[in-house]
This record gives sequence, C-alpha cells and structure tokens, in this order.
Amino acid sequence: MGARPYLLSRIALMAAGWDQRMPEIEIYTQPRCAYCLAARRLLTAKGLAFREIDAPHGSPERAEAIHRSGGRTTVPQIFIDGEPVGGADELAMLERSGELDRRLGIAAGQP
Repeated sequence: MGARPYLLSRIALMAAGWDQRMPEIEIYTQPRCAYCLAARRLLTAKGLAFREIDAPHGSPERAEAIHRSGGRTTVPQIFIDGEPVGGADELAMLERSGELDRRLGIAAGQP
C-alpha cells in the first residue's frame, strides 16, 4: 500500500522546518505612508499572507492599533499572532537578524 502524496508532502515540509500553520500577520497602515509600503514589500517579498487594516488618523482602527501596540501612535503597526512587533524599522531589524523567520516558524534557507 502506497503512501498518500499529501502525507508525504506534509512530512517533507515538516522535515524542512516548516510549522504546520503560518502565524496570523496583521498590519495597520494608512494611505501614502512610505514606512507602510516598506513593511508590505518585505512581507510580500517573503511570500507571506497578511491582513492589512486601513488606520488613518482619528479612525477607530487607529485607536485600536494604538491600544493593541501599548500606546504606539505611528503606522505601520505590525502584529504576529496578536503579539506587537512594532513598525517597519523593527520588522526590518527582525528580518536582518533572522528572528522574523523564527517567529514565523520558517527554517533558515526557506523562502
């Protein structure tokens, strides 16, 4: 009896260091924000799915971002599985150090 292709591919992914699920990524942004664009580009370049939340000044979404981030008033504000990461600079720093991949459950050398 042969193994199921689905099972083999899942085992191969796990052996390669991929977690069984990808964390939820949320990013609060506003229009014409260069830092928001940089964060979106980094996440997109890594092939990551994320939920973008439009949060212009004075909006309920911006108030939510400020509350969730512990008082940070700038955008973008990025969250991985509900945990605040910070903004574009912090995201880039995590990427350079390899910590972003660790938080996402991506093994070194994986896309």
